[in-house]
Amino acid sequence: MVKVYAMVLLALSTGLPGTVNAQNLDMSGAEGSSTFDQAGKPTRGMTEERVRASFGAPQSTVAAVGDPPISRWEYAEFVVFFEYDRVIHAVTKR
Repeated sequence: MVKVYAMVLLALSTGLPGTVNAQNLDMSGAEGSSTFDQAGKPTRGMTEERVRASFGAPQSTVAAVGDPPISRWEYAEFVVFFEYDRVIHAVTKR
């Protein structure tokens, strides 16, 4: 047990190699019942089919992970998160 603790402390004190990249997302804005929110993003509850019809094909997609399955569609100005086939969040890229 002491060896494991010492190894963890050593790893944390020396830092982890590699580079970390991040992207800021603006999560403010009201949700509404229309197709677009105030910032021009999809609204909560929209289906994948409706998002694609309203905003076109995403630039990229990330396959669903977890339970419930959460997937992500990335557009130029925003990112849409789906649970099953429904929007749960849409956030603006900065």
